[in-house]
Amino acid sequence: MKPLLTLFRLPAVLFVFLALGAAPARAASSAEIDAGVDHTLARFTKEVAGAEAFLKSAKGVLVFPKVYKAGIGIGGEYGEGALRVDGRSVDYYSTAAASVGYQLGGQVKSIIILFMKDEALQKFRASEGWKAGVDGSIALADIGAGRELSTQTLKSPIVAFIFDQKGLMYNLTLEGSKFTKLKK
Repeated sequence: MKPLLTLFRLPAVLFVFLALGAAPARAASSAEIDAGVDHTLARFTKEVAGAEAFLKSAKGVLVFPKVYKAGIGIGGEYGEGALRVDGRSVDYYSTAAASVGYQLGGQVKSIIILFMKDEALQKFRASEGWKAGVDGSIALADIGAGRELSTQTLKSPIVAFIFDQKGLMYNLTLEGSKFTKLKK
């Protein structure tokens, strides 16, 4: 049984390393990232009631238009996005995470992270590599059946929205995701 597991894990490990390692080689330009961020924010405000007011009250908004995730026992994810303060992109970031466990498939999702307090935004911007759950706790927003935001969520210093999931893998967590500033 062990040789069979190793046989399946080797291609999975190679796939993850190739996918994550090759990501910087095909990195998007700042203009491409900004276009994706604009599109993602427009869809978010159109599809979720109360999203516009929520965005206006945020001190900063980190948007990853497309985060790709794949796994066969061992998984990984990667995406690039922009941090917006006062409506303009001030920095560009990548997000990456690895996971081990029962998983098979792939997906594409969009992530929006709102910094509701100045202290949370400043701590994030000052870090070399910020890790969700270690360097800061992120409240995952629950969008109800009516696609409406809860005002209770506004009280958290950092709030995340994961939406537009397409694919065969389902995972609503940011635990262990690492955010790293890109040189653009």
